[in-house]
Amino acid sequence: MLLAGDLGGTKTNLAIYDPQQGERVPIAEATFPSGQFPSLEALVQTFLDTVDYPIERASFGVAGPVVHGKATITNLPWTMDEREMAGTLRLKSVRLLNDLEAIGTAIPYLRAEDIETLTAGVPVRRGNMAVIAPGTGLGEAFLTWEGTRYHTHASEGGHADFAPTNPDELALLSYLLKRMDHVSYERVCSGRGLPNIYAFLRDSGFATEPAWLTEKLAAVPDPTPVIVQAARGEDAGAGGADGQGPDPLCVATLQTFVSIMGAEAGNLALKVMATAGVYVGGGIPPRILPLLRHDGFMQAFRRKGRFADLLNQMPVHVILNPKIALIGAAVHGLQGH
Repeated sequence: MLLAGDLGGTKTNLAIYDPQQGERVPIAEATFPSGQFPSLEALVQTFLDTVDYPIERASFGVAGPVVHGKATITNLPWTMDEREMAGTLRLKSVRLLNDLEAIGTAIPYLRAEDIETLTAGVPVRRGNMAVIAPGTGLGEAFLTWEGTRYHTHASEGGHADFAPTNPDELALLSYLLKRMDHVSYERVCSGRGLPNIYAFLRDSGFATEPAWLTEKLAAVPDPTPVIVQAARGEDAGAGGADGQGPDPLCVATLQTFVSIMGAEAGNLALKVMATAGVYVGGGIPPRILPLLRHDGFMQAFRRKGRFADLLNQMPVHVILNPKIALIGAAVHGLQGH
């Protein structure tokens, strides 16, 4: 049997698969807060102590680059080595792959209910595909047809330089350059980046931060969920009793975020000629789907001058299945990619 995992900076999903039942039907699974464990081995052993199945091998998608069977989690102090992990966990083999490679591996196996199509485009059969996934960080990958099946190529494109596309984004870049050495797309297009946009808009005087929001932000280690909830008017302090509705500062933060994400999705689509489709994954897009359905995302995606018509032909889908990376890790292990 196969142990598969999706390892993120915030949480880790693990599941056990029987090859006879395939990648969609785990026989056991669990989710753990990544930061509460000193290593992946410790986390995995905690899971294995609760089950009794004959595990022979493992396949893990990890949020960081994998080189020569070794990896580090970008937003965690973990280091991993396939051989060492196999010995520690007493498995025949352990395979590590980048988490975006895991998502890409699962894309050919997606079902209709796993995605929402923002634009159908005119897909080219066996053309290249692109994947962009804002979660805790920003992941990017692409797929190419290799004769009998698609092959996924991992990248660290999320750490490329942020390129503003309008005066407000230029001001955002200037604001961040005073506070950090390098401003990548991940700094403005991820769970870690969303608070940077919020801080810029707040400090630039776009709107006043209400007292209830100041209090909530001060009480949590991660402000991103609070900002998203306030933008959607889900927080009781933002609506309910006070009748204030969505907070303008948080709404503007998400609108800026969506525009930047659309522009970078378009950049990636051009770089890899994603004529078979662009897939938007990660934990954030499904939570802000109404904003992605509006024109702002696709306008930013297509705003590429002479190549706007080319981008208009490319299908764009949002991945709704939260277990997509786990499914990809399972496919990778079960089919011996």
